Amino acid sequence: MGNGGSKQEQHVFNADAPVRFSQNVVDSLQNSAETDSTRAQDYELKIQSRVNSELKKLRDEQSRKLADLTSSLSSSSSSSDTKNDSPLSKVLPDKETITSHLSSPFSSSNDTSSKDSTSRSHDSVQKEIMTLRAKLDARKKLEKPSKEVEKAKEELVRCLRTKDRRPLDCWEEVEAFKAEVGKLERAFVERAGR
Repeated sequence: MGNGGSKQEQHVFNADAPVRFSQNVVDSLQNSAETDSTRAQDYELKIQSRVNSELKKLRDEQSRKLADLTSSLSSSSSSSDTKNDSPLSKVLPDKETITSHLSSPFSSSNDTSSKDSTSRSHDSVQKEIMTLRAKLDARKKLEKPSKEVEKAKEELVRCLRTKDRRPLDCWEEVEAFKAEVGKLERAFVERAGR
């Protein structure tokens, strides 16, 4: 029952041979201005630059392959211009459409600063934006909730504001709101199921 029996002994490990560093190593470590964080930052920068260079090589190779492919497709389509019955001429009629269909977003030739014959005009971009907005607005048509749902919502909000310290006292209003929303959901499911 004594205090001495419940304590564990500490284990001390002694090396068989003493560990010693030369004075040159100790001095170089103490005089070094480089810390672990700066070493890690340098290492991270080296990794990032290596990854960027590899990505650039891959992009250049892919853009070269793309250029070769588009030139071979355009040459094959120009040789088949005499035959308009070929399936390639029906699908890809000219070089501009081939380039626009096959262009890589990683290609260095796809910079926004470059102005070429395939670049789109401001008016065409604005027109496309307007059509996309119209489609989005057509999808967004939300129905106004019924008056019963609005009334139940207002009663629930009023109750929660007046009984802010006791929100569980508003259980009747919560149930009424759930019932109204349930009716609305059932009506939506019936309409969507048709």
